[in-house]
Amino acid sequence: MDALQRVSDHFQASARVTNTALDSLAPPIAAAADTMVTALAHGHKILTCGNGGSAADAQHFASELLNRFEMERPALPALALTTDSSTLTSIANDDDYSNVFAKQIGALGQRGDVLLAFSTSGNSANIVAAVDAAQRQGLHVVAPSGRDGGAIAGRLGDADRELRVPSDVTARIQEVHLLVIHCLCDLIDQRLFGNREPAS
Repeated sequence: MDALQRVSDHFQASARVTNTALDSLAPPIAAAADTMVTALAHGHKILTCGNGGSAADAQHFASELLNRFEMERPALPALALTTDSSTLTSIANDDDYSNVFAKQIGALGQRGDVLLAFSTSGNSANIVAAVDAAQRQGLHVVAPSGRDGGAIAGRLGDADRELRVPSDVTARIQEVHLLVIHCLCDLIDQRLFGNREPAS
C-alpha cells in the first residue's frame, strides 16, 4: 500500500468513528458541559489529568479555559495535574505512580469542583485512583474514555458523566477526545458568556 492510500485510510477511519460517535456522545457532552458550567458559575474549578497523549489532552483543555477558546473572555479556573514534574516524580518515587493524580486531588480538590479524567482504555491505574479520590472529595467526574469504558465506567455515579468513544483504536479515540474538548470549551463559553465575537 502506498503512502497516499494509508493517509486516505486514516482520514476515512477517523471520519467513520467521529460520525458514529455523534449520536452516542452528543447528549453526555452537553450534560458534561452543564456540570462544568454549574461548577464554574459557583466559583469552583476544573482539575484534569491523563497519561501520554491523554496528558496532552488534559493540558490542552486547561489552557483553553485559562486563556481562551474562540472568544475573548475572562480566564476560567482549570488546572492540569500533569504539568508539575517535581510533584509527579516525588509522588511516584516516594509513594507509587498510581497515586500521582490522586494525591494532588486530595490536596487541591474541593467539593463542587470537577475532575476531567482522560483514559482511552478506562483502565489506567492512576486515572482510576484519581476518580476514586475525586469522589471521596465530593468532586463531579467527567471521564472521556474508549473501548468498553474499563474500570472507570463501573465507578461513575449518577452525577458523573462518561464520554466513551465507540472504538478500540487508540488513535481514533484520541481524535474524538480532541473534538470532545472543543465541544466542551464552546458550550462552556456560550453558556457563561453568550454570543461574543470569536477571537481573530
